[in-house]
Amino acid sequence: MLKPHQDAFGQLLHAHMKGGRPCLVVERDDGNVEAGPCMPVFFAKFNKWLRHEQRAMKYVSGRVLDVGVGAGRCALYLQKRGHRVVGIDNSPLAVKTAKARGVRDARVMPLDRVGPRLGKFGTVLMLGNNFGLFESPRKAQCLLKRLHVVTTPNARIIAESCDVYKVKEPRHVAYHKLNQARGRMAGALRLRVRYRTFCTPWFDYLNVSQTEMEQILIGTGWRVRHYLYARGPHYIAIIEKAP
Repeated sequence: MLKPHQDAFGQLLHAHMKGGRPCLVVERDDGNVEAGPCMPVFFAKFNKWLRHEQRAMKYVSGRVLDVGVGAGRCALYLQKRGHRVVGIDNSPLAVKTAKARGVRDARVMPLDRVGPRLGKFGTVLMLGNNFGLFESPRKAQCLLKRLHVVTTPNARIIAESCDVYKVKEPRHVAYHKLNQARGRMAGALRLRVRYRTFCTPWFDYLNVSQTEMEQILIGTGWRVRHYLYARGPHYIAIIEKAP
């Protein structure tokens, strides 16, 4: 769990909910610093979501684990559709914000603490590029096996990622090549988030191509059923249990 002075993202969400106009700053370990997504994205109603996100909702079934619940936009939509949703986030203020907005069951919990005590789920939702929360290929395989245990026989994982090989901006391409030179995957980011005096610890965040995702899934009990594509490098994978 993040300490109060580390909870930059939660501070951003909470400030926006209270009517502020905070700015998310993302710092990368090569020194690149840039503004992140605008805060309204994390609070958007369904009709303002991107088309591939809207399409993904028809694949949700059963009880839902919303990984990286944030301000609760997905959890709130699914609650209205009658789903029981458990939202998890390692940011205490994000969880506080989600609950204040009406998410019934939101818990301060990182992905690697998910276990049988949470019960069984029919869907694991990882929108907002949250496949990245697996952090690394090895950790992804371990956690995917764990998710296999805590899900129903016909469960799905709905996960969004970014194919960095489709990114053409020179500073990002240079970073991807740097990663490969030091033995990491091209899309293995090392980041921290800043807001005013708040700053998260450095953390790993994994972007993968479709081919890389399929390779990671080998031996985990999961396979990609199909993809939903957005404009640009982002896509959503509909992942199901392998026979």
